[in-house]
Amino acid sequence: MQITNCKLSKRVQKKLLEFFVLQVTARSAADILDIQPNSAILFYRKIRMVISHHLALAADEVFEGPVELDESYFGGRRKGRRGRGAAGKVVVFGILKRNGRVYTVVVDNAKSDTLMPVIKQKIMPDSIVYTDSLSSYDKLDVSGFIHHRINHSKEFADRQNHINGIENFWNQAKRHLCKFNGIPKEHFELYLKECEWRFNNSEIKVQISILKQLVKHDLF
Repeated sequence: MQITNCKLSKRVQKKLLEFFVLQVTARSAADILDIQPNSAILFYRKIRMVISHHLALAADEVFEGPVELDESYFGGRRKGRRGRGAAGKVVVFGILKRNGRVYTVVVDNAKSDTLMPVIKQKIMPDSIVYTDSLSSYDKLDVSGFIHHRINHSKEFADRQNHINGIENFWNQAKRHLCKFNGIPKEHFELYLKECEWRFNNSEIKVQISILKQLVKHDLF
């Protein structure tokens, strides 16, 4: 997938790509470049679509070794992660390979029957898996994984037993998304995959290089 049918000049497209990587909002970028805000917004959306498409091509990657699992809740008007506080929020399940990549997927709920198929598809059997004490992860104990839990009501880490890595990703993602003052549900996954991509490619130079490669046939 590439960015096509773009009427902006190649110079403006290049600058918008750089502004996107630097997390300059589309409206601010439009002001700087003296273009219509909708043109910048559409270009940013196309970048996110390209990112999401290429992440989907690598979705069959299977994680092995120590991995962390967690679920998080985005949006909604009420505070809270689970139970009544989760009403109206988007549920996202995350898998982080320690010292490696993160993978995210929007799910209907955080029940065991929903999460276990994703876990079995994305994680090699016999891998060490770290979770919190959510009951949805109980089946990991009898599903061919080496399962360790951390009870956050008592402590957040016990040597190697923690999920600090995936929680760090959630924090980064929510900090990035909060600047948009609300994201339509139909576009949420594009923004989520952008966060995943940024986390997996944390250096600015690397991000610019990757995006140039992804869209080079249209921009360069």
